[in-house]
Amino acid sequence: MKHEICINLPIAPLEVPTLRELVGWEGRHSDYPILFKRCNFWAGCRDAKNELIAFGYIAGMGLQHGYMEDIIVHPQFQKKGIGQAVVRKLLEEAERVGLEIVTLTYDSKHTSFYTESGFIPCSGGLWSVAGT
Repeated sequence: MKHEICINLPIAPLEVPTLRELVGWEGRHSDYPILFKRCNFWAGCRDAKNELIAFGYIAGMGLQHGYMEDIIVHPQFQKKGIGQAVVRKLLEEAERVGLEIVTLTYDSKHTSFYTESGFIPCSGGLWSVAGT
């Protein structure tokens, strides 16, 4: 089955936290639906049962630079190209709206996924209240 990736797919507040938990991340229930109001745009897709199986978004000022985050694919649908399709759709939308630079951070085990998606690894920095 081919899964259609949609920009600004209508998503209920509990759907993304549920998907986050399915991949072993903290649900961050209080982030939704606030995130949908604050990010530039998001992408997602559903399975044949209309359940959310993939999600990702780009946030930022929306002028020249955006930050891609939370590329999530339901465990039963991983390794089928859906994650890269979400990334491609987000980058197409970024280009359409005039973003010239999109950055992201990722665990080094995902380097090949993101280089295959068109990203160039580079150094950077991280500041966190928790100090990590």
